[in-house]
Amino acid sequence: MPDPTPAFRCDHTLRELRAGLESVQSEVAEALAARGYEEGAMFAIRLALEEAIVNAFRHGNRSDPKKVVFFRAAVDGARADFEVEDQGPGFDPAQIPDPTDEDNIEIPSGRGVMLIKAYMTEVEYLRPGNRLRMAYIKPAAS
Repeated sequence: MPDPTPAFRCDHTLRELRAGLESVQSEVAEALAARGYEEGAMFAIRLALEEAIVNAFRHGNRSDPKKVVFFRAAVDGARADFEVEDQGPGFDPAQIPDPTDEDNIEIPSGRGVMLIKAYMTEVEYLRPGNRLRMAYIKPAAS
C-alpha cells in the first residue's frame, strides 16, 4: 500500500547555529511524526542532526560568521535522508581518533562523528570532507 503522506523535502541555508538548528530540528521532527517515525528514531535523528550541524558551524566553518551551512532533507514513510554541507576546507573522517580507545578517552573530539555513525543507517562524507550525507532507514515492521 502506498504511503498516504507525501514526501517532505526542504533545502535551507543556515546562517546562525542556534536559530538554524532549532528551526531545522522542529521542521524535521514534525515531518518525521507525520510519517509515523517512532520516538527512538526521532531521538536518533535529532541527535545526529545536532552533531552534524554543530560540527559544520564550529569545525567546518571554524565559527566564521560570514560562512553558512547548507541543509537538505527528504523524508518519506520508509527513510529520512539528510545532507549537511559547510564552507570549510573539509577533513578526512578516517583521521579522527577513536573516542572509545583508552588513549583517547580524555580527548573531546570525535564523539559527534561516532554518534552519527551509531544512530544513522548510512553515513557518507563526500570529498573534500565538507559535505555529509546520512540516512535513517526505518526497520521493517514485524
